[in-house]
Amino acid sequence: MKIKYISIIFLGVSAFSYAQQVKDTLKESKIDEVAITGSRNKKRTVVNTPVPIDIIDIKQVSQSTGQVEINQLLQFSAPSFNSNKQSGSDGADAVDPATLRGLGPDQTLLLLNGKRYHQSSLINLFGTKGRGNTGYDMNTIPIGAIKRVEVLRDGASAQYGSDAIAGVINVILNDRNNGFEGNLFTGMNLFKSPGNNDVVSDHKVDGTTFDFNGNLGTKIGSKGGFGNFTVEFINKDYAIRNANPDVYTSPRQRFGDAKAQNIYFFGNIEVPLSDGLKFYSRQGFSHRNTKAYAWTRTPDADGNIPEVYPTGFNPVENTSITDFTFDNGLKFKVADWDVDFYNAFGNNRFTYQIDNTINATLGVKSPTSFNAGGHSLLQNTTGFNAVKQFKVLEGLNVAFGSEFRYEKFDIIKGEEASYAMYDINGNLVTPNTPQNLLVTNPSSGNVRPGGSQGFPGYSTDTGNSRNNFAAYVDTELDVTKNWMISIAGRFENYNDFGSTLNGKFATRYAITPQFAFRGSVSTGFRAPSLAQKYYSQQFTNFQGGKLVTIQLASNDSNIASSLGIPQLKQETSVNGSAGFTFNTGKFTATVDGYYIRVKDRIVLTGYFAQADLPEKVQEENPFIDQVQFFSNAIDTKTKGVDVILSYTENIGSGKLTATLAGNYNDMEITKVNTSEQLAGKEDTYLSAREKAFILASAPKTKVNLNLNYRLNKFNVNLQMVRFDKVTLIGYDDSEQVYNPKVTTDLSFGYEFCKNLNLTLGSKNLFNRYPTLQTTHVSDGNTEAGGIFDPVQMGFAGRQVFARLNFKF
Repeated sequence: MKIKYISIIFLGVSAFSYAQQVKDTLKESKIDEVAITGSRNKKRTVVNTPVPIDIIDIKQVSQSTGQVEINQLLQFSAPSFNSNKQSGSDGADAVDPATLRGLGPDQTLLLLNGKRYHQSSLINLFGTKGRGNTGYDMNTIPIGAIKRVEVLRDGASAQYGSDAIAGVINVILNDRNNGFEGNLFTGMNLFKSPGNNDVVSDHKVDGTTFDFNGNLGTKIGSKGGFGNFTVEFINKDYAIRNANPDVYTSPRQRFGDAKAQNIYFFGNIEVPLSDGLKFYSRQGFSHRNTKAYAWTRTPDADGNIPEVYPTGFNPVENTSITDFTFDNGLKFKVADWDVDFYNAFGNNRFTYQIDNTINATLGVKSPTSFNAGGHSLLQNTTGFNAVKQFKVLEGLNVAFGSEFRYEKFDIIKGEEASYAMYDINGNLVTPNTPQNLLVTNPSSGNVRPGGSQGFPGYSTDTGNSRNNFAAYVDTELDVTKNWMISIAGRFENYNDFGSTLNGKFATRYAITPQFAFRGSVSTGFRAPSLAQKYYSQQFTNFQGGKLVTIQLASNDSNIASSLGIPQLKQETSVNGSAGFTFNTGKFTATVDGYYIRVKDRIVLTGYFAQADLPEKVQEENPFIDQVQFFSNAIDTKTKGVDVILSYTENIGSGKLTATLAGNYNDMEITKVNTSEQLAGKEDTYLSAREKAFILASAPKTKVNLNLNYRLNKFNVNLQMVRFDKVTLIGYDDSEQVYNPKVTTDLSFGYEFCKNLNLTLGSKNLFNRYPTLQTTHVSDGNTEAGGIFDPVQMGFAGRQVFARLNFKF
């Protein structure tokens, strides 16, 4: 098969040279050996699947960009993928919430080498995109360990289970079996205000980033076994973006990218034990430390003790994330069935150390650093999959399997002073503490808040678990050489909410060798996460510049039942897609339309005032200003189109590859699900402000244009990404419009020899920032408290970088 024809298999990949990616892949394996997400037929390739699948060669893409984390790399590569950097959003400053097609972060399933990956234990809160959702932390997997990423842009719950409403992302680890490859990266933000000195920074050069990764491949035994091992280290400094104090008064002094230090180790091992029996193992460990600034406490703030911080202070959330994965399995044959028996284990643990802070109720005796506790999630999946091909018509592939999954979510208690409120005698405050014993702020007369400022600690140790059983059948039939159909069904039973049955039908018909139609229809579901069911935390937040105490009450709490918040149940969906693929060798095109209707989506409600609570509940919680809950609050409808065009042409002695990839996505909230008890409180249950945050999970359109020219040992890569308008609503109910913006990345690469390559470039070359929200900046009207909120394009400005790749 000629290279120019094989290049069409990468129709779904956006923003990079697909033909070059295929060449790199072919050097390592035959094309029919490439596993494809969404199909359990080993003979199926991307070119003949009935649903859209992107294949992104991570090594090829990362060499041309200034990205060192997989989430941000995909953000600027795949049009339907959106990932947000956050600031002042607690643990979300360390985890970029990611979505497909504008749905929730927990509605996209993450796989590692085809096996279910564990979720993060973090629940997204505050101004985080996808607030109220849990999700997967792709940044626990180092770029240096990844061979490629397969993105299935289609509902796949009937094939893979919960979380696959929007699609599936399958991360494939490196399997190279010889030699060492290394990568050195250094980058920095060259700060310059976008105009009129509206934005200021601590330094002219900030956000300095250093990344080293090394990947070693080695043979094991003489029968094709291998081991592939990756170590990676990333160090990144702060990139602070604030309002110019000579022009605007901002209540938050330290808005911007957090400081981070990450260490990774990943291994991928396969060893034939005998003829027809193979053992495999994947090990992963990462430790990430992130330091992010919370909102500023002014000198006269209720949460400050002026004798300790005379000029006020900026609390630092020192977040530690330890992540571990250990997957093992056996592949063998039983009566001509290819069987894969496996166990996939994962654990994610967040802990918070709050520095440069204070418990104001302890006065000058208060510590300035607290262990605030944290949370963890353990997941263990045991299963098998069996596949066999039959000579029926042009070929029938049947796969079936079963999985048993155990999950456990823990909240880790912090030290007492991190969450407690004390009276003037140093005793714990209870609902029965007399008012005259409460610690007050002399300048305002208000009662001082308890706990560590910036992030109060967790007050209880709790642990909740569940298990789930699944069985599935997945079939593909080639009716003729031009027409195939696929039918899949999956049954799942959860011990905490019951059973669900889902199905999928997909088809592809090749009208000509160059033109094919494809489409699918399916039902889907997502079980409420353990965190959504059992998470509870009391915290302080700034709303319009005022500090309030908020109780995020667990769904099964007395507070929730007193207001009529129903028990959580599964989300359900109906997915439909239709499109076509076209190629002429030099030119390829894919167009895929989709429709996704989701019922009973779980999100965070708005804030209920204490006065909304029954009198008895108010008496039991006298120091709470507001409460909110997780609830199956809304139904949504999403429709959109993905368009990807690619053209290659020889120009002179070199080759030009041009790719235009775009996504149109329109989400509508079709229903707000309130109970009879909440009648008259619909706007509080889900306010216009909360609705805006849900709808802003993705810009309505996102367009990537990539031009790559390769001439002998030299190549240049130009990438432009246009992010459409995003509208949020401030605390004063005013609209905050983020106008369309275009970011431009440019890089130049030179291959000194076969084993040494250098790339120099700039990310966001023209230093574009989100639209400045300066009208009410002095009131802290944005959710993040800065001059703009985190939106998809990012807020760090221009970066210049150098990347050195070497191997021996």
